[in-house]
Amino acid sequence: MILKKESSPQTSNMAEPTTTTLTECCDVPAACRPRHIAIIMDGNGRWAQAKGLPRIEGHRRGVSSVRRTVEECARLGIEQLTLYCFSSENWKRPQGELDFLMRLLEQYMIEERSTILEQNIRAYVIGRREGIADAALREMDKTVQMSASNTGLRLCLAINYGARAELTDAVRQIAREVKEGSLAVDDIDEEAISSRLYTRGMPDPDLMIRTAGEMRISNFLLWQISYAELWVTDTFWPEFDEAHLHRAIRDYASRDRRFGGLKDRPVQQGNGTKG
Repeated sequence: MILKKESSPQTSNMAEPTTTTLTECCDVPAACRPRHIAIIMDGNGRWAQAKGLPRIEGHRRGVSSVRRTVEECARLGIEQLTLYCFSSENWKRPQGELDFLMRLLEQYMIEERSTILEQNIRAYVIGRREGIADAALREMDKTVQMSASNTGLRLCLAINYGARAELTDAVRQIAREVKEGSLAVDDIDEEAISSRLYTRGMPDPDLMIRTAGEMRISNFLLWQISYAELWVTDTFWPEFDEAHLHRAIRDYASRDRRFGGLKDRPVQQGNGTKG
């Protein structure tokens, strides 16, 4: 796992001017682009506070960044995009903010449904259902069901998600199967665990992006990101746009992914080899 933080000439997290066009990634061959991008969308509240706005306005503005990112990933032929929408730790927030987030989730599922269907996007939701408002659950299920036959970008929304909870649920399932006699202890391997995670059947992320400059994983896809490349930007999520996505993809394409092995390379003189 390699982590790189985007260098920025800015000293604040305000909007970052950019002249990058939507063709920036055209020089990155499709085969060199990540199949699966996962994003920790951080900084909505801090963006709002920096502008003297209520925290909920940051969440509202963040939906626009979700829309831009989803549509651009679909355009670029990315196979899967997983977004960390609501963590299991987010229940600690004020009740008023939680109520707003549930309404925003419901609204997103309704308003973006036509775009998801028109762009051949297939929606998935991972995480525990307990605690999520019934209206939001209803619209989530409807969007997932209506897009089930789509064959384009897989849009996976992590809602009430925590990686430790996911692993706990997988271990419980394995324990039940061993107790019932349907699974032998000696048959428990990495594939047995992977196939009982919320993400079963999905490729592991190749690239994980985090906004707002925090250098931590925050209990997100701990099993799945074993070999992911990490890319962090100081930009708050509401200001994340296509240009940031392109820079992350270009940086990803420039990295030497060895998965623990070695690739043949010339011996460097003076300072030895880099491996």
